[in-house]
Amino acid sequence: MSQSHAGTLGELKASGYEHRSVKDEMRTNLVRKLKVGEELFPGVQGYEETVVPQIVNAVLARHDFILLGLRGQAKSRILRQLGLLLDDHIPIIAGSEVNDDPLRPISKYGRQAISEHGDATPIEWVDRDARYVEKLATPDVTIADMIGDVDPIKAARGGHILGDELTIHYGLVPRANRGIFAINELPDLSGKIQVGLFNILQEGDVQVKGYPIRLSLDVLMVFTANPEDYTARGKIITPLKDRIGAEIRTHYPEDLEVGVEITRQEAWVAREDTCVEVPEFLQETVERVAFIARDDKRIDQRSGVSQRMPITVMETVVSNAERRALQHGEGVAVPRIADVYAALPAITGKMELEYEGELHGADRIARELIQQGCSQTFDVRAAGADVDDIIDYFETGGALQVGDDSSAAACVQGFGTVTGLLDLIQNVGLASTSSSDGQRAAACELVLEALVAQRRISRNHAGYARAPHQGPTPGKGYQGFDPMGGLNI
Repeated sequence: MSQSHAGTLGELKASGYEHRSVKDEMRTNLVRKLKVGEELFPGVQGYEETVVPQIVNAVLARHDFILLGLRGQAKSRILRQLGLLLDDHIPIIAGSEVNDDPLRPISKYGRQAISEHGDATPIEWVDRDARYVEKLATPDVTIADMIGDVDPIKAARGGHILGDELTIHYGLVPRANRGIFAINELPDLSGKIQVGLFNILQEGDVQVKGYPIRLSLDVLMVFTANPEDYTARGKIITPLKDRIGAEIRTHYPEDLEVGVEITRQEAWVAREDTCVEVPEFLQETVERVAFIARDDKRIDQRSGVSQRMPITVMETVVSNAERRALQHGEGVAVPRIADVYAALPAITGKMELEYEGELHGADRIARELIQQGCSQTFDVRAAGADVDDIIDYFETGGALQVGDDSSAAACVQGFGTVTGLLDLIQNVGLASTSSSDGQRAAACELVLEALVAQRRISRNHAGYARAPHQGPTPGKGYQGFDPMGGLNI
């Protein structure tokens, strides 16, 4: 009989089952995964050479640990995937609230069950998902929530005195016995609650209220925290920090390519009713907005610029392109730079500004970030490109008005009036003669926005009349750069 089919304690013993701590269990499964080269944290990118090796070391050393990093750095996702290092199922004494190991029960309920039934004690099997317990730390969390308290109703129903261990209502930590207990935003937990975790981390036991009992818990304790929280909302008390085995620092993507891959993985781009094609250069532009923001002194870098920014921006960009495609009956929605500007609410809401930034305003800063992103993307993808013909067109009196909601075909027709523009996007590989109108329109907008950012042409908002009865629609006008007037955005 296999262990997982054992229904009684006797059958479990006959199957050869042996007690093993949760940290030993995770260590064993991690060693097996490392030997076969199995991916440890699916979907978590950019940490292969930094964070993941440190987590591996902590698990191999059987240490509790904390992930310390700014918002949007996949801390919670990593903790939840630690459950993949647990066994598929483990046996517990049937009805146990603290997942009593049949060979080593820690509760009075478990000991009584074995004393009464012996090898006939019923066994249940718990899967790995039920062995991961997570709690968001908030100031109102109590010791009773975390550890437990007396339950008068349980005492009355069972006919027990209040001092009996069977009257305990166990908190989250004892219920996570033989599993993983994660606390998010640890500094938000009040100091006295943090003190209550001391024994669990050091001696592996816990005492409930004034009961003369000690539960020898078997649990891996893991935490997350934001460095900003140490001063903004609370702190991790020193004795607790001392008991945490490893402090592992997370970080934002260090390479643009990694950031693009993360956004591509997480952003909801595929739409049911519309085919969506997102040009690679637009993906890079969106990602650069976040990268540039993380270096902008007007933005509070202690709070960070979450990786959620490019993800939500990309989703908004696609939605705006989808809306335009539906209005014009286009079969394919191709986002362009105008759609990135339409995603300003997804940018401004994810920036905490310094004093100088407050003076400038979030909307202005976001627009400048987009412009810089366009400029850098163009410089990388079209290094050394000859744009003199395009600049000459505007400096000699040429002008162009483009509606943000204009169809791709209408945009290409307008861009075709600018000398050398369509030839340029083909020569530098941004688009080709076989590319769709949407792709070519997006590429042309990137070129023009980059030239605006580099102060080689100027742009202002204008109305672009589609038809007399429809009235003007939001758009932009490009013209020669006026060094006295500056950029008129």
